[in-house]
Amino acid sequence: MHTKIIATLGPASQDIETIRELVDAGARIFRLNFSHGDERHFAELVAAIRGLEAETGHTLTLLQDLSGPKIRTGDVGRGTLEIAKGAEVLLGTSDAALGREEPFICLDIPEIVKGLKVGDVVALSDGMLRFSVTGRQGDQVAVMVAETAGIAPPRKGIAFPGKTTLLDALTKKDKQDLKIGMGLGVDAVAMSYVQKPEDIADLKSEMRYLGKTLPIIAKLERRNAFNNLLRILEESDGVMVARGDLGLECDLSELPAMQKRIIGACNAAGKPVIVATQMLLSMVTSPVPTRAETTDVANAILDGADCIMLSEETAIGKYPGKAVRFMRKIADQAEDFLFEDLRPGPHAPGGQEHPAKFLAYAACLLAEKTRSKALVCHSVSGATARTLSACRPRQPIYALSPDGKVRRFTNFSWGVIPAAPPEAADSHLDRAEEFVRLSPAFADQDTVVITAGQPKRDQAYTRTNVVKVYEK
Repeated sequence: MHTKIIATLGPASQDIETIRELVDAGARIFRLNFSHGDERHFAELVAAIRGLEAETGHTLTLLQDLSGPKIRTGDVGRGTLEIAKGAEVLLGTSDAALGREEPFICLDIPEIVKGLKVGDVVALSDGMLRFSVTGRQGDQVAVMVAETAGIAPPRKGIAFPGKTTLLDALTKKDKQDLKIGMGLGVDAVAMSYVQKPEDIADLKSEMRYLGKTLPIIAKLERRNAFNNLLRILEESDGVMVARGDLGLECDLSELPAMQKRIIGACNAAGKPVIVATQMLLSMVTSPVPTRAETTDVANAILDGADCIMLSEETAIGKYPGKAVRFMRKIADQAEDFLFEDLRPGPHAPGGQEHPAKFLAYAACLLAEKTRSKALVCHSVSGATARTLSACRPRQPIYALSPDGKVRRFTNFSWGVIPAAPPEAADSHLDRAEEFVRLSPAFADQDTVVITAGQPKRDQAYTRTNVVKVYEK
């Protein structure tokens, strides 16, 4: 299981038996969507996951997904509008709708309405309806023409492709939800509608105010986020290619290349990257995916994704367990092809002049040449495991850390199997060797490549400085 599967929990997957089925099928990370549900609901899900973690022996990771400033239309009492292509529609505040008979979409965020200019694009209902701004009627109303036909119910998501919104990425609701999630013991936090690295810094500041910090996954849903990708990567711990909203921000023909560029940048930086949205969407209602979906999932893996995520498929779909199992089968086939045809050995990571990165690459080459069963690393922070993962070795990577929080975050990295090291041994190297001796995953005379930090006498900590071939 090199590629990690993230399953979103929801009404179709909130009972313990279904969650157990998801774990058995291969899910190791569970997304808690804080756009829906209350504290009691999430407390029950956290308790179920922690119980299954103890029962199965698998490291299971909880990802809290904050709502962010999702912009929705209002309700001026006109119900659902049926809009024909070419029809003229007004967009404005509820006050401006009074006394008007024309088709009117309400948006009670005056600064956004005021900022719309002729030629701007407005997308409604996940992009099914698209409008072009053709004029204005004062500060509170924009005149639009429909480029597509469809329906416009009230309280639907609305987007403004290519425009920078003035709304903070971290909302008041997010701060309240963050406090709840951290209190319940989530392992990582996904931040929605990130536009710049300062958004991540704001979330880190709020975490420090609450008394601890957690890894942050930046969800790339805005054109501005893509433009600021490298700076956001420096500030965050990982990235999610959130193709739903990102697909509203750009021409859909651009999306595949954008996905590849984001994945490539994350791989080069040695940070985990998640590909999400409509991976196996047809499985919400069908027991099998479409041919296009299976190819999409496989291509994301071949591009270099660490994780692939299911949303509606496991949250509200009829076949949550089957969706995970099918995704696992696609991943297995894609990985077989990757090792068979695409390259003779591990990737060389960026920045090999750094000794730790060079040693990680050397360890992966050594494991390949000696046909070792696995790589085993002892890492206090998890950085060594992520560097090994970025090399994409054929062998699984056992990441030993005494810190449960570190182990759960390494779950996001391709090919990494988190594990707790034996406590009896003193040095990192001794703990790694003892782990191999005790683990049923290795048979007698199996060889593994161990990487560890071996401190000098009177030195409490050191970076990775040892690579060793060890035979059980």
